[in-house]
Amino acid sequence: MIAAGLMAVALLADAAADVAKLDWLAGTWVSEQEGKLVRETWLAPKDGAMAGVGQTNRPGRKAFIEFTRITAEPAGATFTAFFEGQPPVAFVLKPGPDGEATFENLAHDFPQRVIYRRCGADLCSRVEGTVKGKLEAEDWRYRRER
Repeated sequence: MIAAGLMAVALLADAAADVAKLDWLAGTWVSEQEGKLVRETWLAPKDGAMAGVGQTNRPGRKAFIEFTRITAEPAGATFTAFFEGQPPVAFVLKPGPDGEATFENLAHDFPQRVIYRRCGADLCSRVEGTVKGKLEAEDWRYRRER
């Protein structure tokens, strides 16, 4: 029992270290495409957690707001999205290079992966997954809001 507890503490410490490595994601990012304005803000990592919020505005439509978090969990660093009227959806960080984070949940319908990576001074984001046997994806390129 003690060994299991120590193992859990070690896993959480590793996950917290992985969250801390995502400090490059912190800040407010803006993407404008085809009249659509997308803003995403991430707080800097602190004690194994980051909080995020996204807002999408389109002319003549109600703003879409999404709350997200990245936390140290026993499964590893976990990105969780909260959409209005839906249960939270969790995606676990996969191993990868510095400056890139791929979170995956193969049991989810779409997306199955949430990907962030630095593109020079910009932030690139992608959601992807298989829909009816075909890879589907959406991409964003954000610039840092000043």
